[in-house]
Amino acid sequence: MTTAIIGGGLTGVTLGRLLAAQGEDVIILERDATYGGLCRSHTENGFTFDDGGSHIIFSRDAEVQSFMRDVLQDNKAERNRNTKIFFKGAYVKYPFENGLAELPAEDRFYCINEYIKTLIALEKGELKPPENFREWILYTFGTGIADLYMIPYNEKIWNYPADKMSLHWVDGRIPRPPVEDIIKSAIGIETEGYTHQSVFTYPVEGGIEALVRAIAAPIEEFIRCGFAVSSIQKTADGFVISNGTETITADRCISTIPPQELLPCLSDVPPEVREAVSALCYNSLYSVCIGVSHPVNDYSWLYVPQKELGMFNRISFPSNYSDAVAPAGQSSVLAEITFNDGDDVSRMTDDAIISHTVKGLAEMNILDSPEDVVYAAVRRQDYAYVVYDLAYQENIGIVLSYLKDVGIEPLGRFGEFEYLNMDGCIRRVLDYLGLNNPV
Repeated sequence: MTTAIIGGGLTGVTLGRLLAAQGEDVIILERDATYGGLCRSHTENGFTFDDGGSHIIFSRDAEVQSFMRDVLQDNKAERNRNTKIFFKGAYVKYPFENGLAELPAEDRFYCINEYIKTLIALEKGELKPPENFREWILYTFGTGIADLYMIPYNEKIWNYPADKMSLHWVDGRIPRPPVEDIIKSAIGIETEGYTHQSVFTYPVEGGIEALVRAIAAPIEEFIRCGFAVSSIQKTADGFVISNGTETITADRCISTIPPQELLPCLSDVPPEVREAVSALCYNSLYSVCIGVSHPVNDYSWLYVPQKELGMFNRISFPSNYSDAVAPAGQSSVLAEITFNDGDDVSRMTDDAIISHTVKGLAEMNILDSPEDVVYAAVRRQDYAYVVYDLAYQENIGIVLSYLKDVGIEPLGRFGEFEYLNMDGCIRRVLDYLGLNNPV
């Protein structure tokens, strides 16, 4: 059995490793010059940055967590999360509902009053079930937390109106805060949210790409980089896959690339399938990498809901993840900006994006002045976030049904076109293979 895996990101290399461990022949076909996908990193001038936004290693899934940590062997550091939300000039504890005591008094009252009013209305049966993401936020957190943080932050990162987004994906990803935690938080009693990520792991050297390279180490000889698939044909014996100049045959074909890139490789795709693919929504991402001449703070990452501070929605500090990703005495800052092809942000030059970001960092007092910057770069990811619009479930159903009919098996964040974190991608591979204990 020979399996061709289209795409050499985290899902593709994990699948390739585990299939090879089962004795199967595998070949991974990666369009770009290096594999890794969203988990690629780069090192310049002594700084290492993750190209696909800030990544850390954590999971509620003990098997996946062990797998990620084990493959890194000694190349891992462990850190306690120290995450904040930059709100009205102050650094508020994350999650927002666990930092209410740090808000101005009027905002604190607004949040707790509206949360309790919503909870009472819910218990009385006065609230209708939510029908979109915005309504779900109001239904879950109340108007105060929704207005001050949840709605503006989510609309910033998703670059999409919350009332135009589905709510099917939030269960388990965004938990309803316990009422006792809200009250404790409002009066200053310490509470913790999202405890599964309170301690995280990160590679000492190499950035998050070190994880993908460690997974791929036993199968690197089977990864073909620079192979841009242009056609996939189903035959009686399996699949014939070509890049226009070279042909590869396989018994099985598994795709981890976006359907927007996969379908042009297929012939005779029905119009309704093409329409469904073109209707699927996603965001692109700029990772703005800033090297700073001095230490800046001890934070892990920040969330920035205010639009007036800048286009960036999250700022991370990789030099606080590992001592080896920045030169001694210096630090690193990674700002993330979501955008869509054709919008104003997509047309900005790298210099303009860097200037905009540095200005915002200075306004937040993360930088003392723009002269602190000793390194700057921008990395672009065309496919970053899957956006769950209201028509998502119908459209993705049409696409996945078609791929099933033609015999191509989609897998992973973009193969299945589903918002999966790194641990979710690995779990999908384990479930696909029916494995409980990955090697």
